[in-house]
Amino acid sequence: MTSEKVRSEIFDTGNPKIKSARIIVEASPSTIFAILSNPKSHRDIDGSATVTANVSGPEALVLGSKFGMKMRLGITYWITNTVVEYKKDELIAWRHLGRWRWRYELTTLGNGSTQVTESFDGTYAPAVAQVWLNFRKAYPWTQLAVAKTLVRLKAVAEAS
Repeated sequence: MTSEKVRSEIFDTGNPKIKSARIIVEASPSTIFAILSNPKSHRDIDGSATVTANVSGPEALVLGSKFGMKMRLGITYWITNTVVEYKKDELIAWRHLGRWRWRYELTTLGNGSTQVTESFDGTYAPAVAQVWLNFRKAYPWTQLAVAKTLVRLKAVAEAS
């Protein structure tokens, strides 16, 4: 018996400050959106391995919701995010103090399948944050984390 490794598709957005990947999930947009909009599920889908503790916040995020999480990237810290883009079952994005965004776009494909696109968007980050992102080589690292997150999201959504 052979098993095929599940991968997401990394693609070039044409903007070096936006790192994206997409994957097909055999689940409805509402099932996937319920996972993304519940901050307590973020540790389960985090492909960066930086979320170290379940987050605080509402059970379901909406535009303007705030939620926090314990993180570890060299040092342990707590970060608070705010939902800045929201369209139920289609789009959700959040940002923190650095202003870069994590965005998820869901497109129904019919037959119970959904294409999920995740983007790390650094275009909103101010100059000082851009310096930090470049110093940490965050763009290439985050590109891989986005791809891994989608694989984990697929596994969680399809098990629901």
